Amino acid sequence: MLPQEIIRSKRDGHKLSTQEIASFIEGVTAGAVSDGQVGAFAMAVFFNGMSRDEAVALTLAMRDSGDVLDWSNLPGPVTDKHSTGGVGDNVSLVVAPIVAACGAYVPMISGRGLGHTGGTLDKMDAIPGYISQPDVAGFRKAVLEAGCAIIGQTADLAPADRRLYAIRDVTGTVESVPLITASILSKKLAAGLQSLVLDVKVGNGAFMEKSRDATTLANSLVEVANGAGLKTSALVTGMNEPLASAAGNAVEVRNAVDFLTGRFRDRRLEDVTLALAADMLQSAGLVSSNQDGMRRAAETLAGGGAAAVFARMVAALGGPADFVENPEKYLPKAATEVAVKATEHGFVTGIATRDIGLAVVGLGGGRIRPDDRIDHAVGITRLLPVGAEVRPGEALALVHARNPADAEAAAAAVLSAYAIGASKPPAEKTVIRRILPRG
Repeated sequence: MLPQEIIRSKRDGHKLSTQEIASFIEGVTAGAVSDGQVGAFAMAVFFNGMSRDEAVALTLAMRDSGDVLDWSNLPGPVTDKHSTGGVGDNVSLVVAPIVAACGAYVPMISGRGLGHTGGTLDKMDAIPGYISQPDVAGFRKAVLEAGCAIIGQTADLAPADRRLYAIRDVTGTVESVPLITASILSKKLAAGLQSLVLDVKVGNGAFMEKSRDATTLANSLVEVANGAGLKTSALVTGMNEPLASAAGNAVEVRNAVDFLTGRFRDRRLEDVTLALAADMLQSAGLVSSNQDGMRRAAETLAGGGAAAVFARMVAALGGPADFVENPEKYLPKAATEVAVKATEHGFVTGIATRDIGLAVVGLGGGRIRPDDRIDHAVGITRLLPVGAEVRPGEALALVHARNPADAEAAAAAVLSAYAIGASKPPAEKTVIRRILPRG
């Protein structure tokens, strides 16, 4: 089937057949479809959408573009989570070891940053020696030894998605619900999971800013995943401010290590992490209720088991054996630090979270083109949360940059992103709703 005819059909609003979708994705994988055609297909889907059956077909075709892992030899359940992306969202780095320490296996295949959002894979690349894209044998070994492994797509896992993912990032088609659904789920299905919990972000720092849109995406993910044979549920969580007080790559890794070891924990990050861990443990059959899952996850975190698992994972994938004990010894540091100082007294009433993410991209912590190199050292830390009181001259955040000019530009963006008011605003819910499969 000619790719241009498939593009034309979707452009004109027609429903594609399973065979048409499979043919196009085969062409994407083999290189027979050009980047321009991939971008045109993505734009056609962006404007005309896909039915549930089309989305299932696209997901399965992308899964079948490479190998599908089999974990049947493991002595425990295989589960995972995935976030639709936000700012300061380093949940994957802490929830995977928590759940693994509770007896599950978590083979987590993650992506790089998209648009203004940070990518888990870029964060792991900040750890010296860490092999974020091992071969399948190395991936299996790490999961068996540590209980979890956070990696990127290998050459053999969902290769069609890897190409489509990069092109979506630079063609203005990131926010398409069917494309997001297929991208996320093809990787998760290729990972050979038995269950999955999704973290769908909503707010001014998420791809879905409106509750209605986030719920639509969550329902799409849950319905398509279960339609493709994967037991899946979802949480809709708030992203009207950065989830952690750090945004960047190395700085978010350090924040995650501090969280796991108990040196410092952002409250909203803890809320989302424990809620996701509880759902993962329940869906994996390790606890009988969500309440039991929450309790077990909290106990495992407090007891140090999760930190030990993270340390084993880093070592198993080539990182330093003492990384958790000495993260500052290994993580790259930016040459320039500039405090973003408040100009008035009041309370933080709102944060333009997407602008914080774009400031990190501007520092070099994200990509403008698919082949851009990431500066893992840059970022923003000590981000004050909504509701915090601040006085003139006090810091709203700390910028880490390559040079003073970059630092000043980012500081100006951060200052502009913060709204200060006379009264403390009411706290927003962090975990907004839970979505389970129908029937």
